Amino acid sequence: MFTKWKEWARALKRDIFVLYSAIRDRRVFIWLRLFMLVVVAYTFSPIDLIPDFVPVLGYIDDLLLVPLGIYLALKWLPNDIVAEHRARAEELAKRGKPTSWVAGALIILLYVSLGVWLLRWLISWAGLGIF
Repeated sequence: MFTKWKEWARALKRDIFVLYSAIRDRRVFIWLRLFMLVVVAYTFSPIDLIPDFVPVLGYIDDLLLVPLGIYLALKWLPNDIVAEHRARAEELAKRGKPTSWVAGALIILLYVSLGVWLLRWLISWAGLGIF
């Protein structure tokens, strides 16, 4: 059972580099390239949308969202383009995982915006009338 999971994890790692390589391919529709960019940036982001220390929910993005995004992007990507970028993906994977600090900054911005919204809602709910 664990060997299947290890194979699956290796395939996911390889496939994320396929998407990373295919993002710059002009033959791919712009909407699919944007979707792949979001999936790759989130995967390589040093910050998770739901932090891993949150019980159960912290691993949902790692176990469900990322694989689902990779699966959908590969399903929508033409087979000839996937085959072409598989060879390049091996070379990219050898260099190591890049880090997407832009995606990390966007997630932090999302958290700050959510915190400000929540604070404003709590203040208005309490009737303090500050904002």
